[in-house]
Amino acid sequence: MGKKVVVVGAGYAGILAAKKLAKKFKKDKDVEITIVDRNPFSTMLTELHEVAAGRVDEYSIRMDLKKIFAGRKVDVKLDNIEKVDFEKQVVIGAHESYAYDYVVIGSGSKPTYFGIEGAEEHTHTLWSYDDAVNLRDHILATFVKASQTPDVAERRKLLTFYVVGAGLTGVEMMGELAEYVPVLCDKFSLDPQEVTMVEVDAMPSVVGTLPEKLQRKIHNRLVKMGVEVKLNAKVVKVTADSISLDIEGNVETNSVHTVIWTAGIESADLSKETGDALSVAQRGGRVETDEFLRAKGQENVFIVGDNAYFVPEGEERAVPQMVENAEQSGATAAKNIAAAITGQPLKPYKPAFHGTMVCIGGRWGTANVKFGKIQFNLVSFFAMFSKHMMNCVYFVQVLGWNKVFSYLKHELFTIRNRRSFVGGHFSNRTPSFLLMPMRVWLGMVWLFEGIKKVQEGWLSGTPQLANFFGGAQSWYNSLLGIGDASAGATGDAVAGATGEAAAAAGEVLLHWNFFNILQPIFVTGTTLAESKLPDFAFKLDFSLMNWFVDKVILSSDGMQVFMQSMVVIMEIAIGLALIAGLFTTIAAGMSVVLQMMFLMTTGLYLSTVWMVVAGIAVLFGGNTLGLDYWVMPKLKALWKRIPFVKKWYLYND
Repeated sequence: MGKKVVVVGAGYAGILAAKKLAKKFKKDKDVEITIVDRNPFSTMLTELHEVAAGRVDEYSIRMDLKKIFAGRKVDVKLDNIEKVDFEKQVVIGAHESYAYDYVVIGSGSKPTYFGIEGAEEHTHTLWSYDDAVNLRDHILATFVKASQTPDVAERRKLLTFYVVGAGLTGVEMMGELAEYVPVLCDKFSLDPQEVTMVEVDAMPSVVGTLPEKLQRKIHNRLVKMGVEVKLNAKVVKVTADSISLDIEGNVETNSVHTVIWTAGIESADLSKETGDALSVAQRGGRVETDEFLRAKGQENVFIVGDNAYFVPEGEERAVPQMVENAEQSGATAAKNIAAAITGQPLKPYKPAFHGTMVCIGGRWGTANVKFGKIQFNLVSFFAMFSKHMMNCVYFVQVLGWNKVFSYLKHELFTIRNRRSFVGGHFSNRTPSFLLMPMRVWLGMVWLFEGIKKVQEGWLSGTPQLANFFGGAQSWYNSLLGIGDASAGATGDAVAGATGEAAAAAGEVLLHWNFFNILQPIFVTGTTLAESKLPDFAFKLDFSLMNWFVDKVILSSDGMQVFMQSMVVIMEIAIGLALIAGLFTTIAAGMSVVLQMMFLMTTGLYLSTVWMVVAGIAVLFGGNTLGLDYWVMPKLKALWKRIPFVKKWYLYND
């Protein structure tokens, strides 16, 4: 009899659980897997602050569920789950019900307000895609309104922002806002001194889960960015235009226009109801589980992510409500469900957390990294690099190349106002159509080279490559002082290949200096015994290219004729494609590869090494004002319809 697995919630844990189950049972028609979520996409909750403060657009933090599970045996359902009937083994949604043999509950969390008066009614939360978009629009509208307000006092009130909660979400939101404020002030001609930003927390330090040293660094970074940090300050009341704080027994009330609430979370209602129904409810609406992540006393109900209350062996506290726990718990639940279905023993959940990363804006961050008993801290560039790298690792598991490319594009290649840990150095600030002249000129050079070789008889069936490589070697020998450099016809061939300009003293000197460094790597034909390069160069092995030339390219007359014909055809094809702007990326890539092969096997084209640089320059973005404008969209649409392309995410949006 077939088995039905229903995954409730398409967060970090739910997606990985469903994907791993689909992989395990991809050939088993008796196992059905369904994932249900109220949104048709999964949200990167750790990046919400980037959208809220206008660093990236909202589409960069969402991943379409249909794309994630394309070509996989997972039925994606858009529904709002209202309850789970554990006796009848049915998940009940607003639109339909889903029978199950095994259910995975990963419904996520929601903000908690601790009963503080007015907090829920008068604050902005940051715990969902909609929260981030709404907060971004609110911040932008606030600055627009402030720019139209003549009264200074009213303008200052409008530009007062409080973030309540100095945990991970709170300090990241405040850091992002502090980085965004100068951009908005410049855009709307406002005085930055009129903006007030206050970070509030009832605890004595920011991000209490980090080592004290990193807490101080985060605190100092916020202050440096113009943020007032108020610690040991309890929020007691929030109204539409004020916030009241209890600071060591003294209550102060301040005017405010925007309060962002990041003071804590609790599990979603479905998790709380599950705990109550199964009599295993824990603090914050979490569900107590056994070591296999099953709800206590249940054989077929698995709890993952923020909903799971599990204390690992040897620990005093339950697993934290963080992304790494969600990912690992989702994977463990999937393995144990697969084991239960196939009659194998279940494996206990043994999480191994690798630390915490915090970003204060797009340019600076800090991290506490753990590998077993080894623990160390990272700051600034290295912390931010680690953060982006770990995100990419997750994206590879979820949406492959498609999401990695999209992420890097939004975080590095299209970033504005230098809001990246590498500044704006990789951002496309120059209009790409300016590359069109370079692309066309590069194409014309390749076309000229191909036609010239046709005139020289490269397609006549007569081998040409032996003299081609021999001429290059004679030239190197003359530059390096090896053997006889006056090889008659060979010397003439070299002169013709390098051009008269290469005979100028300055260019010859440049060539000699260049090859003093690179010759051991690229030049063929010179043995180590003959080389007059420094001793350290003897350690470099460049025999592979020698072998390829001698044993493959020059192995026979027939092979020579074939290879030289391919060279001519490629040169002409690359030239025509670049001139027309058709398949520009492929043509530019082939241009770089072919020119590098010439440099590594002959060196005759050193004077045209610019062609390598030009090929790289037009590799991406050089296809404007060309036929790609009409051709590529149609080809991409056809490409994305291919089943294996969709399954392995081998496309860009």
